[in-house]
Amino acid sequence: MKYEIESYFIPNNDIIPLLAYRASADLAPGEAGMEAAWPAEFFEEVFSRNLWPAAWRNGVYPFHHYHSTAHEVLGVYSGFASIQFGGEGGPIVDVRGGEAVVIPAGVSHRLVDSRGGFRVVGAYPEGQVPDLCRGDAVDSVAARVRIAKVPVPSCDPLSGPSGPLPTLWAAGR
Repeated sequence: MKYEIESYFIPNNDIIPLLAYRASADLAPGEAGMEAAWPAEFFEEVFSRNLWPAAWRNGVYPFHHYHSTAHEVLGVYSGFASIQFGGEGGPIVDVRGGEAVVIPAGVSHRLVDSRGGFRVVGAYPEGQVPDLCRGDAVDSVAARVRIAKVPVPSCDPLSGPSGPLPTLWAAGR
């Protein structure tokens, strides 16, 4: 599957970019502009094959939170959502079924709005175990130290070792 990638530098982690994988319109099921429904298993299989074992299915918390011990990928398998990254005043990114967002460790995120039965598959790189930190900014020295120690994954969660993530993120480190 082919994706167009958008990158965003977020204040919580301005070293490596948040990556939004946009599904090509000709590959997304449903009509243009409509919320697409994909099998959750699509993302679970792709993520697991690329060393980001699928960890859970659900939505996104409606409060600002971040992970200081792991990067995270969200594969949208149903519906549409607006997610805010980087705390109050941070960018709001819209996502729909068939798309994914890779969130660097330390980048806070929260659900702003959703419709159409919004659901995601969440995953973390193999060997990384997420914590749950609340807040809209990385506000402790201990959290910053943990974030700095989170390694760049060897595989892109959607495209594997030859995908764009390892190269884009290694350049920032």
